[in-house]
Amino acid sequence: MQAKKPKNGVKIKPKSKEHYVNSKKFKEAIAKYYDSDVCGEDLGEMITKIAHGLSYAPNFINYSYKDEMIGDAVVKMFTALFNKKFNLDACDSNGKKYNPFSYFTTIAFHAFINRIKKEKRHHEALNEYKERVYEETLNSSDEAEQKVYVKPISEDDALYD
Repeated sequence: MQAKKPKNGVKIKPKSKEHYVNSKKFKEAIAKYYDSDVCGEDLGEMITKIAHGLSYAPNFINYSYKDEMIGDAVVKMFTALFNKKFNLDACDSNGKKYNPFSYFTTIAFHAFINRIKKEKRHHEALNEYKERVYEETLNSSDEAEQKVYVKPISEDDALYD
């Protein structure tokens, strides 16, 4: 990858790497934790960077509950770390050792997906409740004979008519 050429004599700064985690240093920090059972500040910062960095992925960036997603991911990654789920000595079929960065990123990814599912269920339950209360309010009033409530048809219901 070539460096960007300066425009009009002004050097272009490379993008900030505030969410970058060096895989080798991350693996060393995990090994140090496994030996001493003391989680250093650098290891905690690396785990948080993984969660924050993943939150900027295009499929997660526009959610209003992004902070909850990050929090869930950090909790899941620390749980995996404290339970020593990542095997430092494990190798794939080619004899190559596994990457801890990809392991913890996968944990964060699944935590994000689970939070999205949870928020979707909550949103659907809230909408069902609102619809039921609205229908009951319209149909239970004293002048109910004069008012008619027609439940909106969803696209799925329209296909079966």
